[in-house]
Amino acid sequence: MENISEVVEFILVGLTDALEMQVPLFTIFTIIYLIILVGNIGMIMLILLDSRLHTPMYFFLSNLSLVDCVYASAVTPKVMVGFLTGDKIISYNACAAQMFFFSAFATIEKSFLLASMAFDRHAAVCKPLRYTTTMTSAMCTLLATGSYICGLLQSSIHVAFTFHLSFCHSNVINHFFCDIPPMLSLSCSDIYMNEIVLFTLAAANVFFTLLVILNSYLFIFIAILKMRSAQVQKKAFSTCASHLTTVSIFYGTIIFTYLQPSSSHSMDTDKMASVFYTMVIPMLNPLVYSLRNKEVKGAFQKVVGKAKSSLGLAY
Repeated sequence: MENISEVVEFILVGLTDALEMQVPLFTIFTIIYLIILVGNIGMIMLILLDSRLHTPMYFFLSNLSLVDCVYASAVTPKVMVGFLTGDKIISYNACAAQMFFFSAFATIEKSFLLASMAFDRHAAVCKPLRYTTTMTSAMCTLLATGSYICGLLQSSIHVAFTFHLSFCHSNVINHFFCDIPPMLSLSCSDIYMNEIVLFTLAAANVFFTLLVILNSYLFIFIAILKMRSAQVQKKAFSTCASHLTTVSIFYGTIIFTYLQPSSSHSMDTDKMASVFYTMVIPMLNPLVYSLRNKEVKGAFQKVVGKAKSSLGLAY
């Protein structure tokens, strides 16, 4: 019991102390959060309502939208309250809960959902005749369930290791949410083992999932180049472009933030990167997939058309 922290609450420094920036930042973050909720929940509802979107690709996309909503909601509302009221205090248990949910659902997305989507695209482009027998409902459910289990398990390990430390020097977190690197820098315990665990799990996840993604797209590009029809090539590239865009943005920020030693961390730089992957990426995902996808556009137009017809009949 000697390692239990004496701290009962933490103070989040936030993005800035400038009073003149609080209202503008609250407005910006509110707009971003509303776009995240409307865009991702709208994508989920669209996929549920249109039977043409009941395919493996859209099954994974609906899970991606759900994950984006959850891990953005773990962070953004607390940041918005801080801007509006100036209350930057978070309790010990709330801090642990925030870290757990953010870490779990961010890991679910970056570790296995994006890899599962790459595997799905590989099966669709490279083995189209066997696609329906490869990507069965059972296989999709297995991949999604495995993603959630691995994410929740890894997050539990991080939270257990982090909150086993003592926080006796200060309770001021130089960040806008309870993330792992700023919590480690705050501790007065030996954090060597925590750094090893953080780096090992993050590196293993990034290496494994990027290996799956890059290997899948290598075979996809080879298969596309062998296609004789330019129109078919364009369609194949189009189905993969949205996923590649998401992968590039997400992995770039995650590698920058977590796969470097604590001595190299600049908290101000990390804050900017964190804003990007906690709020900007969840906002961009539904936009990227909807704007580049004719099937999603068609489903949206169909739903809007039905809504207009219903309203017309009601009047």
